[in-house]
Amino acid sequence: MHIARYFLISGKVQGVGYRYFAMRAANQYQISGYARNLTSGQVEVVAEGQREAIEGFKKELAAGPYHAQVVQIEEKVLEISGKFQGFRIEY
Repeated sequence: MHIARYFLISGKVQGVGYRYFAMRAANQYQISGYARNLTSGQVEVVAEGQREAIEGFKKELAAGPYHAQVVQIEEKVLEISGKFQGFRIEY
């Protein structure tokens, strides 16, 4: 079953390669969407894919790359847009 989620990741998640980490994990789980830095210091991620893949991806996001410190992940259910071709980093 295809699902879509919005994740808002807080902590030390900018300047540590977090978006590129998220892109690699998304590619591993065959998830489409994007990751973007916010001016608040958080990272937002929109992900579309199979339910099991999204759950695995969320665990990767919670772990983060080596130098990151993830403090919190907020999750919201989204409607599937189908507009994403692969996963990208937005600026």
